[in-house]
Amino acid sequence: MKMLVVGVGGITNGGKSTLSQSLHQQIPNSCIIAQDSYFKEDSVVPVDNSGFKQYDMLDALHMDTMMSHVDSWRSNPDSFLRERGLNTEPAAEPDSEEVFVLIVEGFLIFNHRTLNELFDQRYFLEIPYDVCKTRRGSRVYRPPDPPGYFDGHVWPMYLKNKLEMLNVASGIIYLDGLKPKEELLAAVRENVFQEVDRLRGRLQ
Repeated sequence: MKMLVVGVGGITNGGKSTLSQSLHQQIPNSCIIAQDSYFKEDSVVPVDNSGFKQYDMLDALHMDTMMSHVDSWRSNPDSFLRERGLNTEPAAEPDSEEVFVLIVEGFLIFNHRTLNELFDQRYFLEIPYDVCKTRRGSRVYRPPDPPGYFDGHVWPMYLKNKLEMLNVASGIIYLDGLKPKEELLAAVRENVFQEVDRLRGRLQ
């Protein structure tokens, strides 16, 4: 049994979830752990001097719980998939090993040092300020973004977190989130399958 951990990070509304879901659908023995599933309750998220909830930081997330789920997958990916009702598929060739792929998706996955060290491949989606603001404004959040939240918190924190990420992570492949979804998927999928084949011993 061999394992591959793929990180899909990037800016809010940059296409992380779409790319991750598409990869999962095309990669056998894969699953997704999404960072957005680990936000703390709204009542415990701190507020800055402008009255904005500080969601765009690691302290707003139950990272200990997320790491425990990642570690559970790493200890036995086959069992992890079965417990979640996901089918596992045997290796394509009788003499090759199964390769299990974990896709970790989120906006701060490369800022968490312990998590970042686990990635075999790192992808980071970027889109321009104006596109990001438009996309963010078209989505419904619970709780909803207050007026001025994007410019007062989301975008400044994105820039801050990206700078901090560069001090933690290396080997990141940057992706243009404005490109067609199919093009982005094809590029990442090819890289992932090349590594899967290498792990199976089909590539030297």
